[in-house]
Amino acid sequence: MLERRVKPLAESVQSKFVEQCDLGQDDQIEATFGKLAKVWDNVDFVIHAVAFAAKEDLEGHFVDTSRKGFALALDVSAYTLTAVAKAALPFMKDGGSITTLTYYGAEKVVPNYNVMGVAKAALEASVRYLAADLGQKNIRVNAISAGPVRTLAAMGISGFRDMLKHVADKTPLRRNVQADEVGKTSLYLTSDLSSGVTGEVIHVDCGYSIIGM
Repeated sequence: MLERRVKPLAESVQSKFVEQCDLGQDDQIEATFGKLAKVWDNVDFVIHAVAFAAKEDLEGHFVDTSRKGFALALDVSAYTLTAVAKAALPFMKDGGSITTLTYYGAEKVVPNYNVMGVAKAALEASVRYLAADLGQKNIRVNAISAGPVRTLAAMGISGFRDMLKHVADKTPLRRNVQADEVGKTSLYLTSDLSSGVTGEVIHVDCGYSIIGM
């Protein structure tokens, strides 16, 4: 399903390099970047948009999360940022930007977000530590904390439609954020317009995160 979306997108920007890679497997990351080395000498930016938790861990109570489910969510949703940053580092010879996606559930309790909230909190901490590590190489690392957006992954969260309605009713802009608005912020973070920004979590949520009650 994802391949059907990715290939036309790659073609639209004249990219001939499309490779399937399981970021949970170090050998696949190494192999993918090995193939990339034959196509590109330099990488200017990396977008990390990877997260996963078992469906049963995205409903009910966080306290019921299994050890296996916890490890899986943290590995895929948080550690993969570090793994990809490490693999991309040799290609970012002139510096660049690494951007990942997070959510407000990393900061506050969101019903049914459960272990994913803990994983996103780890991801946001990783952003800060990576920013400190890579800053001397002129590589900036930031995160976008987007409001709920209708995506394939989001629809797996129990009660997601109710979440959309609640957020739209409570945000200062009285609506949900759109996917292209998240994309515009990503464009800003990958460009020189944000040359002095690193280690930050930027909320793109129509203002929902500023509301107390």
